[in-house]
Amino acid sequence: MAGLDQSSQGDDSSLMSSINITPFVDVVLVLLVIFMVTAPMLVKDILEIKLPKTASGDGQVVQTLGIAVNRDGNILLNGVLADDETLKSAAAQALAKNSESQAIVSADVEVAYGKVVHVIDLLKSSGLNRFAVQIEHESKK
Repeated sequence: MAGLDQSSQGDDSSLMSSINITPFVDVVLVLLVIFMVTAPMLVKDILEIKLPKTASGDGQVVQTLGIAVNRDGNILLNGVLADDETLKSAAAQALAKNSESQAIVSADVEVAYGKVVHVIDLLKSSGLNRFAVQIEHESKK
């Protein structure tokens, strides 16, 4: 064994006894960034809401309350199943914190018009008059 280095022959003191975690931290941070970027895009798909499409809309709404009505007519408040009273109390609490509170109402295209009007009526009866209806822009052909 003439080609071997003297220090690698049975010398236990030359073994590295610590773990380099820098590559691990780098990978974890990259995965975190990927999840942070993709999470908002997945929320709409998870709730299974197909938004109606329009050719106009400004998209400049500050979101305070996120209200969704899914295909089955269930009301979701910030992604959590809610009933009428919960929605009214959440709107009243939001107004108590900030008088400029707003809500974004998202409804599946298959939801009955009356259900969306009912949700808007609940918001207005609790004093929240600033709301927007979320839409998707149609692709121009």
